[in-house]
Amino acid sequence: MNSKRLIRVVLLLGLVAGIGFAVIYRDRFDVTALEAWIDDAGVLAPVVFMLIYAIATVLFLPGSVITLAGGALFGPVFGTLYNLTGATLGAALAFLISRYLASDWVSAKAGGKVKQLINGVEGEGWRFVAFVRLVPLFPFNLLNYALGLTRIRFSHYLLATYLFMLPGAIAYTWLGYAGREAISGGEGLIQKIMIALALLAVVAFLPRLIGNMRRGPTIDITELKQRLDENKILLLDVRTADDFVGEQGHIENALNIAVEELPERISELTEHIEQPVAIICRTDRRSAKAALQLTEQGFHDVHVVRGGMTEWIKSDLPVVR
Repeated sequence: MNSKRLIRVVLLLGLVAGIGFAVIYRDRFDVTALEAWIDDAGVLAPVVFMLIYAIATVLFLPGSVITLAGGALFGPVFGTLYNLTGATLGAALAFLISRYLASDWVSAKAGGKVKQLINGVEGEGWRFVAFVRLVPLFPFNLLNYALGLTRIRFSHYLLATYLFMLPGAIAYTWLGYAGREAISGGEGLIQKIMIALALLAVVAFLPRLIGNMRRGPTIDITELKQRLDENKILLLDVRTADDFVGEQGHIENALNIAVEELPERISELTEHIEQPVAIICRTDRRSAKAALQLTEQGFHDVHVVRGGMTEWIKSDLPVVR
């Protein structure tokens, strides 16, 4: 066994042992115990709190308990800062552990929902991370490890995680703060509770809002095939010329202009400015960039093909090679 594999095995065993220990003693991890640890830390209380949050995230301990405690202990402003920083630090650690331990193996062997997650991240990049942070489709702790198995850049993952967890962090931190005020009988209690409820309502509404935003400029493979058969849409393939005739091939009658060449060749499309345009690439990352360029030039009916050529081929639809 080489040294790298040995390190991975030791790290994996340590992680499993840590998670097992955390599960066994989960009932001892509550707000009272957390407050005692923070009180003992003195001036280092914020640092200790964020480290506890990060370790809890890695070990699958409930983050809701810590978030509420953060609001109660540090107030709505600093509580939000410490909660968000601790959660992001834990998410980063889980991501890096997962990437180091298993990303190569999973990339080769993945199937089913894991493969779907990987394709989604590779297709949308940081936008996928932003979506799943705003809309909690997957358990937070598990999602951190799952995203580590993809090829997204760590910097994109980290920034999107920090920014797009902010709404939830504000809402639940304020809830913890309002709860503490309710117990201690602080002033303006009704107003604080109403603010907490309003923030929770905003967070609850986010899934519908984000879902509508994601549905807007995209078109799925089934609808694309139908509209191509009816000759009701222009298909623009924005891959490079080599990719256009390469392994994946291309869809018959597609117009090929690489996204890098689009600003200089936009005049070739002006006759289609009032016509619906579907943009396709390998997945849909380059398509989104091209769609933005067309929209800025006055094209008003532009659609990104969801899943791109990868989804087209997966659906056993004809290609030209």
